[in-house]
Amino acid sequence: MQESDLTVRRIKDGTVIDHIDQGKGIKVLEALEIDGKEGNVITIALNVPSGKSKKKDIIKVENRYLEDDDTNKLAVIAPKSTVNIIKNYKLVQKRRVSLPNEIERIFRCSNPECVTNSTEHIESTMDVVDKSGLVLKCRYCSRILDVNKLKYYQKNLE
Repeated sequence: MQESDLTVRRIKDGTVIDHIDQGKGIKVLEALEIDGKEGNVITIALNVPSGKSKKKDIIKVENRYLEDDDTNKLAVIAPKSTVNIIKNYKLVQKRRVSLPNEIERIFRCSNPECVTNSTEHIESTMDVVDKSGLVLKCRYCSRILDVNKLKYYQKNLE
């Protein structure tokens, strides 16, 4: 092994999110609400040399497996990423993320007048208008939304 090689500990059980676009790793952690409070070991590698692209980010989360909502968030933030499920040190599932045609309950509409931001407790639904350009449209008020400025629904509102 060369001195410049990066050694990252293998995980026994959990999820490895690989091929995250350079610089998006922290945003992925925020969106997936991964903050270490559960006590799981989390390994974050930013700006790692990559063959496919010049650099990438990688996140390893021990003892946590991504759910569909998590994968949908990931598809919006880091559409080229892959999700690897590890059990007993072995890769048991590898999946590319892909943007669905609609995204429910993940993002809040940025229009303060939208019915999803009222007291009626209507959960947002975003139609994916352009998968490559990451253009979303609120199904209720038809506002075109900038993915980078959207707020996420928090699972544990305190």
